[in-house]
Amino acid sequence: MKRVLTGIMALGLSAGAAEAADELTLQLKWVTQAQFAGYYVALEKGFYEDADLDVEIKPGGPDIAPPQVIAGGGADVIIEWMPAALAAREKGLPLVNIAQPFKRSGMMLTCLKETGIESPEDFKGKTLGVWFFGNEFPFLSWMSQLGIPTEGGDEGVEVLKQGFNVDPLIQKQADCVSTMTYNEYWQVIDAGFTPDDLVVFNYTDQGVATLEDGIYTTEENVEDPEMADKLARFVAASMQGWEYARENPDEAADIVLEYDATGAQTEEHQRRMMREINKLTEGSDGTLDVSAAETTVDSLLSGGEAPVITKRPEGAWTDKITSMIE
Repeated sequence: MKRVLTGIMALGLSAGAAEAADELTLQLKWVTQAQFAGYYVALEKGFYEDADLDVEIKPGGPDIAPPQVIAGGGADVIIEWMPAALAAREKGLPLVNIAQPFKRSGMMLTCLKETGIESPEDFKGKTLGVWFFGNEFPFLSWMSQLGIPTEGGDEGVEVLKQGFNVDPLIQKQADCVSTMTYNEYWQVIDAGFTPDDLVVFNYTDQGVATLEDGIYTTEENVEDPEMADKLARFVAASMQGWEYARENPDEAADIVLEYDATGAQTEEHQRRMMREINKLTEGSDGTLDVSAAETTVDSLLSGGEAPVITKRPEGAWTDKITSMIE
């Protein structure tokens, strides 16, 4: 039976009466899948309950932008990539990174070898699939650094607004598509291609990786003592969930499947994804690596005539919440 994500109520006895746990709503960046296993594990295994939290997890989707959700009061905390969070912050939404479970980027550009693409210089004149809704920022920054226009032409690239699948590559509508190490790359393989059929450009290898899947909230929440306490408990319990997922990948994937209300995910895909995700979270205790954040900022600022952000952000991350965790 699929579980309904209404959150779980932790009950504490005080003076013989039941006390309601503190409510907190989390908005995910994407649909229910192993990419967010740590949070579902924390929910299922009672880690949030132990932290006296009643957590509601809201799945994302192709038309859901987490910054818009939190701006509208629909969530207390969101999972977002740093480029999108910084872009939203520069536009006036005071998002703050309070923890960073993902230490490494999983973003890639996967190309068909038959197109003749061997290096980034070969992108010129080609059609590249790109995700939008905030996911385009790392790509646009990369192209700006390469000096390659994104308006088409022989010296530029034609940007195809890619859905959250790899159909444009399979159907030969694009020469390359955006993929993640833990998801879409394997969709290409499952479609019948072999690694030898592909040329892969990992953003980390290209020196343009940016931080992904951080935990963000608003400045107002961080400054509120009661909310800060809730957030510290949430981060601690979530990292406990991530640790459990690394130690028990198959069980973690199965937990994710139980919470997939759509029934669209498969055991094979989620278990494979879980192992790839664990490579990205390995070694993280939730503390943001400031040098990695600065590298992200440097990459976004070096976007030529169309940088993702136009000035170095101030107050875009804080260790206040993680420093509260014992």
